[in-house]
Order: sequence, then structure tokens, then C-alpha cells
Amino acid sequence: MTDAAIAVPTAASTPTRSVLADIWRQFRAHKGGVAGLIVFVFILLAVYVGPYIHTVAPNTINVRARNQWPSLAHPFGTDNLGKDMLAQVLAGGRISLAVGITAMLIAVSLGTLVGVLSGYLRRLDGPLMRVTDLFLALPLLPLLLVIIMLFRDTLRAAFGPETGIFILIVSVIGITSWMHTARIVRGDVLAVKSQEFILAAKSSGMREHRIILRHILPNVLSSIMVSATLGIASAIITESALSFLGLGFPSDFPTWGRLLFDGANFLQLTPSRVLWPGLAISLTVLSVNYIGDAIRDALDPRTLKR
Repeated sequence: MTDAAIAVPTAASTPTRSVLADIWRQFRAHKGGVAGLIVFVFILLAVYVGPYIHTVAPNTINVRARNQWPSLAHPFGTDNLGKDMLAQVLAGGRISLAVGITAMLIAVSLGTLVGVLSGYLRRLDGPLMRVTDLFLALPLLPLLLVIIMLFRDTLRAAFGPETGIFILIVSVIGITSWMHTARIVRGDVLAVKSQEFILAAKSSGMREHRIILRHILPNVLSSIMVSATLGIASAIITESALSFLGLGFPSDFPTWGRLLFDGANFLQLTPSRVLWPGLAISLTVLSVNYIGDAIRDALDPRTLKR
């Protein structure tokens, strides 16, 4: 046998799969997650690109065209002032998604901080978990209503009617939604910090903050990402509930919840006013929940084949 007959494998002939490729493969295996991702991307494109296609301004009043059913000129119909419902749903989607994503970032940041400190530092575990239990025991909806009633006028006077309400609602939702993330992250940190590589890092003299950043956080990232996706859905529902109760954004600053609130009195006359924003909320929340389930399964180390 000659040397030419011997096949020597090279780096190019034995490609190695990356972790991201494995995660994406597992994500694609979750049919609900893929469908949810497609729907969520479609909603994002609709609310951000749609206004460039459907160029009707959401606050344009046309009394002659009020309370119309869906037509070619107004695909989603009009409200009692003749405003185009499609334009309002698209504009409300941008606001609702901005509220959901921003509030999620606040909640996940607080929850991750509390969970990591509570799980890694034993001396802080008791006090932080008691604070978490205290927040979990509070009736959140009445608390939200009281906070908004107390600070709404102050923030509107300081930052304007739209920006002030946005800051207030995002802050209130974020500050009252971090507890479940904290408890989940704490449980994962307790499991990770007893591993041998953490003990080896401590033995090498590595500082605690470097251990947290380099070893703890990467190993609890899957739980954080799942909490983030579910947090978007929770924040959108909470904002919609507040707007439906009339304590959210003003009527000329539409969100999906505000559109539901404004259309409730016209349900028998033009039910489409409630149908379209309600459908948008339902599809967004459902798609985000499916994406969260798919991410959880994709990041599960028991399903990753490396």
C-alpha cells in the first residue's frame, strides 16, 4: 500500500459543529417555536414596516368615514371619529412592543442580579429571598393602580404626557415583575456553584466577581433567556390591562390595550375595533410563549449533542 492510498483526515475534511449550530438545530426541531418565530417576525415587520406601505396617519380624523366596517380604503375599518384602525393597530403595536421589551429588560436585569447574589453569596440569601417573597405576596394589580395614580401627573408634567406615562408604566411593570426570574436564577446558581469547576476556580484564587461573570452567568444564561421571552408577553398583557382600565397611555397615543378600552363601548356597532387589537395581543403573546419554550428545549444540555 502506497502513501497515496492512505487517506489522512485534515481539518477541512472533519468539520466541527459549533454550539450555536446545535442550538439552532434543536430550535428548528420545535415546530411551535419555529411557527412562533415566524409570527413574531411578521408582527415586527408589520408594525415597523407597515406604516411605510399603509401611509394613513393613525390620528387623522374623518368624520364622514366613521364607524365603517373593513373595506379596501380601510382594511380594518374605522372608529367613531373616522380614524383608520389599521394605522392605529400598527402604531399601537410599536408602543406595546416597546413597553414589553423595555419592561422585560428591567425585570430580567433586577431578577438576574437578585438571583445571582442570593444563590452565590450565602449571607445575602436570606434577606434577598425575604424581599422577593414580600413582592410575591403583594397584590400586583392594585399596587400598579395605586403607583400610577400617585405618580402619573408628576411624570407627565416633568417629561410630557406620552414620555412620562411610558417611563411610569415601563418602570412599574419592570419593578414588579422580577421575582420569578430571581427565584429561577437562584436555583440554577445553587446547582452550578457546587460543581467542581467552580471549586477549582475558587482554589486558584480567582475573585468572586470574576467567577460570577465568567462561570456562573454563562451557565444560567438559558434560564435568563427563557425568562426574558416570557417577560415580554407578561409585560404586554400587563400594559394592556392597565390601558384597558383607562390608566395607561392617553387616547391620542394608542396602544393595543388602549384600543381595546376605546372600542369596548362600540362592540355591538363595530366589533372589528376590538377584534384586531385583541388578535394582535393574542398572537404576540402566544408566539413569544412558543419561542420561549423552544429556547428552553434548545438550551437544555440533555438535548444538545456535541
